[in-house]
Amino acid sequence: MAAGLRAVRRWGLVAAAPRLAFTRSASVVKKVNNGQPSWLGVGMAFGTSAAVWAFLIKEHNEDVMEYEKRQQKRRHKCTGCS
Repeated sequence: MAAGLRAVRRWGLVAAAPRLAFTRSASVVKKVNNGQPSWLGVGMAFGTSAAVWAFLIKEHNEDVMEYEKRQQKRRHKCTGCS
């Protein structure tokens, strides 16, 4: 076990602390202009929301139909069918 740790130290495989002197931030903060909203972003947000709601409603309707079908099978008491 000790030989493995020596090899890790020797080859420099130990994670080094980040050097803050050489790091830079790539993000730039801009002042928000509420007078001109990003209509592409607004459309994407509403479109995504509408698509998710349509998917959820479709899935709900399929689940309700499956539930009703199983309930009808359960109520069926005919001995000749099975």
